[in-house]
Parts: sequence; C-alpha cells; structure tokens
Amino acid sequence: MLPAVMQPKVKFRRLDGILLLDKPQGLSSNQALQRARFLFRAQKGGHTGSLDPLATGLLPLCFGEATKIAGNLLGARKAYDTVARLGITTDTDDAEGQPLRERAVGKYTLPQIDAALRELTGRIQQRPPIYSALKRGGEPLYAKARRGEIVEVEPRAIEVHRFELQSAADLLDGGEPLLRLQVECGSGTYVRSLVRDLGELLGCGAHVVELRRLWVEPFREPRMWTLEALQALAQRDERSLDACLLPLDAGLIGFRRIDLTDEAARRFSQGQRLPGIPGSVGPCAVYAADGRVLGLAQLDEGRVLAPQRLFNWPEPAGNPAPAQ
Repeated sequence: MLPAVMQPKVKFRRLDGILLLDKPQGLSSNQALQRARFLFRAQKGGHTGSLDPLATGLLPLCFGEATKIAGNLLGARKAYDTVARLGITTDTDDAEGQPLRERAVGKYTLPQIDAALRELTGRIQQRPPIYSALKRGGEPLYAKARRGEIVEVEPRAIEVHRFELQSAADLLDGGEPLLRLQVECGSGTYVRSLVRDLGELLGCGAHVVELRRLWVEPFREPRMWTLEALQALAQRDERSLDACLLPLDAGLIGFRRIDLTDEAARRFSQGQRLPGIPGSVGPCAVYAADGRVLGLAQLDEGRVLAPQRLFNWPEPAGNPAPAQ
C-alpha cells in the first residue's frame, strides 16, 4: 500500500481582528469558525453566538484579542429573514427535523397574520427549542434530545423588536403555504421558536425552511465574506486575506470612548483604578493618546475608572503595548 500523501503542517500565527463571515448553509458555527481560522492561520478564534446549520448569513468571528469582546457581540441586537412553512410542525422547529404533526392550512387574511405577529412582538415569554445549544448540567440540550431523553425547557423572557410579514403571495394565491418574515430581536431569541409559536396562533403549526441573519449590532450594514472568497484570497497572498479583517475596536462602536494621557494609559494597562476621570457613569472603551484601544472599563459615580478587560497588544508592530 502506498503511503498517504503528507499534508504540510499549518503554522498558526498571532492574529487580531474581526471577520464578518457569511456562513454557508450546512455548517455549524464552530465548523465555519474552524475553516476560517485554518485559512487565516489564526492561533486563537471564537464566534459570537451559534447559527443553526440550516441558517446562513452574518456570523462575526473574533481572532486573537478580539475574542475578549465576543461576549459583547453575543448579547447584541440582531435581524433575520426567514421563511415559514405552515401546516407541519417538526421536532427541531425547522426543516432539518422529523415531522411531528400535519394540519390543514386555513384561508388566512393579511390582517389575521399581522394580528398573530403582533402577539409575538415586544417583551414576551418564549420556550426555546429542545434541539438547541442551551446547556443543562454542562451538556447541550440537543445532545440529550438526540439520546431520546425527555427534555423540559422552561420559557424565558425575550425582546422581539419587530416581527413583520414580507410576503404571503404564494399562500394567498392558493399555492405553497409559505410566509416570508423579517425579525429584529434581542439576545437569546430563537427564530425557530417564533415561527413555531406563530403556527400555533394560526392553528395550523409551522416550521422554518429558510433562515438568514442580516446583521448583528454594531454591524448593521456588514460587508460579509464567504468561505469561497476567503479561499481565493488565501491562494493569492496572505496580505489580501488579512485585509478582510476589521480592527478589534470596530466591535466597540456602541461603547462610550475615554482617552487617557500616556501616564494614565500606562497605569490603566497595569490594571490600576484611575480616580478623577470625567464622563458619564457606565461601561466604556479606553484608548491611549496614540489611538490604541487599551481595554474595557467601568466608570463609577465617584469618577473612578475601573479596568474590566485589558487588551494585550504585541510589540513593536501594529499596536505596541504600553510600558509596564
């Protein structure tokens, strides 16, 4: 037997930045992350909240020091396009699951559909899908569900800012029972669950057949990159590939900015609390005089700036770290 062809070992590198990936259908968020991380040869990477394998669209990926703000993006406001198929419910609430029940689809009017959508808008209680990445006892719920265990999921409060009908042309014309919808929501919202609950309000059941994430704050008009485009750039040269990355502070647009003098920046980077800092109380992004972002902090009512998360920049290129 001929020996297998040896693949050259990838030499990973220090890389800091944010990639706005257009996740393809069929990959989990972690699979998409690992493919992108491999292309960039990034030592460290993380994603900012799971997209279902069925879903496509914006998945911000954080490399290097940017992984320290992934949690901030995870809790951000998001928007989606989705297509609901009425008449069938599934165990996963989307087209990848097994059908549970089929019911007749009524002759609905636009006012009836809009009324059901309004009931699912605002501050509401939602029961997440049993096939989800939510953890119980340190294990994702989908792992328990796949083993056939009975999974009870408690409702929780979510915020749905907008849930609107974009098109019902096929349904109203007597064709496929499909609704194209747009959702704008807060953290922890499952679009699959919204569609499931919409189907129950209409009395026929429903599941998701298409789902695309349009934006995540603060990236409201994202320039997204597909894995195919990144692969082509990687084959050209690494500099072209790296140009796809946004700087870390592109993810901090929503934070109030505080600029420090050189001495204050040195002390802040050592983790020291700084008294006498002017500004309004709350979280903020802290910058050195030369424009480097140093970290995230909290300014309290006594005007004391307390470091919360510091960024460790390499020396001497790019963003040199202040003297310790």
